[in-house]
Amino acid sequence: MSVTQSGESGEPGKSGESGGSGTTATGPDPRRWWGLVIIALAQLMVVLDATIVNIALPSAQRDLGMSDGNRQWVITAYTLAFGGLLLLGGRIADLVGRKRTFIIGLIGFAGASALGGAATTSGMLFGARALQGVFAAVLAPSALSLLTTTFTDPKERGKAFGIYGALAGSGSAIGFIAGGLLTEYLNWRWCLYVNIPIAIIAVFGALVLLHDRPGHSGARLDVPGVLLGCGGLVAIVYGFSEAEPRGWTDSLVLGLFAAGVVLLTTFVWWQTRAPSPLLPLHIVKDRNRAGCFLTMGLAVIGMFGMFLFMTYYLQVILDYSPVKTGLAFLPLTVAIIIGSTQISARLMHHVPPRTLMVPGAILAAAGMSFFTRLTVNSDYTTELLPGLILMGLGMGLIFMPVFATATAGVAPQDSGVTSATVNTAQQVGGSIGTALLNTIATTSSTAYIAAHLHNPAQKALITSKGIVHGYTVAIWWAVAVMLMAGLVAGLMVTARAPKHGATAQSPAPESASESLT
Repeated sequence: MSVTQSGESGEPGKSGESGGSGTTATGPDPRRWWGLVIIALAQLMVVLDATIVNIALPSAQRDLGMSDGNRQWVITAYTLAFGGLLLLGGRIADLVGRKRTFIIGLIGFAGASALGGAATTSGMLFGARALQGVFAAVLAPSALSLLTTTFTDPKERGKAFGIYGALAGSGSAIGFIAGGLLTEYLNWRWCLYVNIPIAIIAVFGALVLLHDRPGHSGARLDVPGVLLGCGGLVAIVYGFSEAEPRGWTDSLVLGLFAAGVVLLTTFVWWQTRAPSPLLPLHIVKDRNRAGCFLTMGLAVIGMFGMFLFMTYYLQVILDYSPVKTGLAFLPLTVAIIIGSTQISARLMHHVPPRTLMVPGAILAAAGMSFFTRLTVNSDYTTELLPGLILMGLGMGLIFMPVFATATAGVAPQDSGVTSATVNTAQQVGGSIGTALLNTIATTSSTAYIAAHLHNPAQKALITSKGIVHGYTVAIWWAVAVMLMAGLVAGLMVTARAPKHGATAQSPAPESASESLT
């Protein structure tokens, strides 16, 4: 499952020509595991920032005088810029050099975080969050492609991607915990300021520990592809973000979806003709890679929807404090880490990826099914905790093999855009999941309350029951989507175990489609 670069193909005089890939003329870079720590820090910062402000949002809304209709932009501005610009960020990493864009992304992300923490108006905060998303779109694919090109030995690759997958899966839950602690004991602004010391440490670590081959400066950026692809993704993500307040049949929402489909269709057509395509289609034509992208997107739809409902359920229905709400997600985080590092990483080298991904989806769906039985006074230990643990283990089994398989066998000049596509699937899936499942929940709650509210004296109780009913209906949909992720993985991801596959021993081709089977 290794990504073998052209400089490591065994040709005379090429074993360490650029100092990249974590391999030198004398063998593997002994500091590569410290480099992984730096990459992991950056990835954790990017992932947890999608959720760290969730618990702090009520405080920020009061402080800056946001309306209920506009408060969603604290979340959406970040995910919209992040998901919409990831392909561009990945291609820039390939053209300019991954280490350089990694450092630029870290510095920009820290600056945007400082701006958001110092915000005096809601518009200033929205703008800072969007700017965070822009730099995250540069940083995330650089981080994953640096990991891909640093760890090329199959056994080491499994361990490295186990750690990376654990962070990718648990970062959102860690964001809830950190957000609760910072909001309750400091204030909401520290949910943004906390990124600054993390970024400073990562920048100095990257300068000392990370290596990369030079970027392809002679290549040209596919500007029409940037406008079509990024514009289409932004239109679709924006459409889903507006579907919740406006409704699915609103003319703006339908117009955004139509524009997104037209732009993305034109984008695919253009990529077959562009001299330097933004997304070389051989990347998504590969069966295993396409299966991983779809599996990731579907799995995250269910996971992000669960995060949303559980946060509101714990705080609004069970009246948990911000800290208690954050800590309630801790078992999920621990389970994801165990699933990624102790199960997936140990088995990945010996079994086909889908033998981890399919059971993982089934486990995650089983865990979410516990939440379909929620009531207004459910017990955390007996009714919530088992579901969190099962879902965490399942997501740990999914994330690690998805990241490792999707980025295996990729030509060096395509590793950044491939990494960006994995992250795009994750971010767009999360945005779609939040909007889609929240709309289902709201609609179901409204219908329940209208059907059961006969006595005005029982309004508070019926409203609470209606809200929980809406959550359970939406979670059933999330269970179905998670099972669909398992079906896609089982049918499409046919790669063999790394030690049995040819890709672990042969160099990645520079331009043709690379099969993992």
